[in-house]
Amino acid sequence: MSSNIEIRRICAWCKQEFIAHKTTTTCCSHRCANLLYKQKKREASIRANNQVVEKVIKEKPIEKIRDKPILTITEAATYIGVIRHTLYGYLKRGELKASRLGYKFLLKKEDIDDLFNKPIEFKIPVRDKPSINDFYTTTEVKEKYDVKDSWIFHIAKEHNIPRTFHFGKTYWSKKHINDYFAKKAPDPEIKEWYSTQDMQEKFGMTLTAIYSFVSENAIPKKKVGIMVYYSKKHVDIAKGLIAPEEPKYYTIAEVMERFNLTRDQLYHYVKYHNIPRIKVGKYTKILRAELDKFFEPPKIE
Repeated sequence: MSSNIEIRRICAWCKQEFIAHKTTTTCCSHRCANLLYKQKKREASIRANNQVVEKVIKEKPIEKIRDKPILTITEAATYIGVIRHTLYGYLKRGELKASRLGYKFLLKKEDIDDLFNKPIEFKIPVRDKPSINDFYTTTEVKEKYDVKDSWIFHIAKEHNIPRTFHFGKTYWSKKHINDYFAKKAPDPEIKEWYSTQDMQEKFGMTLTAIYSFVSENAIPKKKVGIMVYYSKKHVDIAKGLIAPEEPKYYTIAEVMERFNLTRDQLYHYVKYHNIPRIKVGKYTKILRAELDKFFEPPKIE
């Protein structure tokens, strides 16, 4: 039943004059009413988003510490815009000073501000590469380390071992070759070893099973001539014959959680500071002792 009321109105969307038959009518047509509804929904969504952004800005760490005269290590790093490890570098080099209160190191914000009020001229440090004078021939490397030609060229390419050529012969940097094999040398603390034959007899394993087993469990090994030996302790632990020791390695996830790092930051530190790591199956593990030492706080007296 239509209403007999006639009210002159201005459409809230198109601003055209029209006759309304209800006091609640605001638009001249269903199309205008639909467009007005959508506009109000968009505006409500924008307001809600702005409220979230404003809340995040108010809760930003930098806003909380801006007026604090004394900062913790974490707060100082946030204030400067660096990670904690970078701030520890400033402390170690004496560029910043910290006082110890209980278990915390505290810094004066005015010291940080003063550091930036006295800029120095920046110069890119130039490192003179030491000249290489001692070399092995390919034959000498083969005889000393019992390896093949193809293996030498493969490892040299993978690890950027310097080489030169003279009268048709290839010469390899003695220092780089020795350093590479020193890293590959077996742990001197390992005194007992299984030969491949020992493992076949004791555990009834085939050669294929042994190779798969030692790879999956990252068993340390050493090579004497053509014979390969595997750490007895590590094999026995992996076989459940003896109790495992406290883990010597962190997983990637453990490091990221413990030291509050991103994956990219972690791989950067591991690569450029030569922190030892191993591959266990498809997983990378990082030596616990070296990483703990790398991230330990500086000792400030």
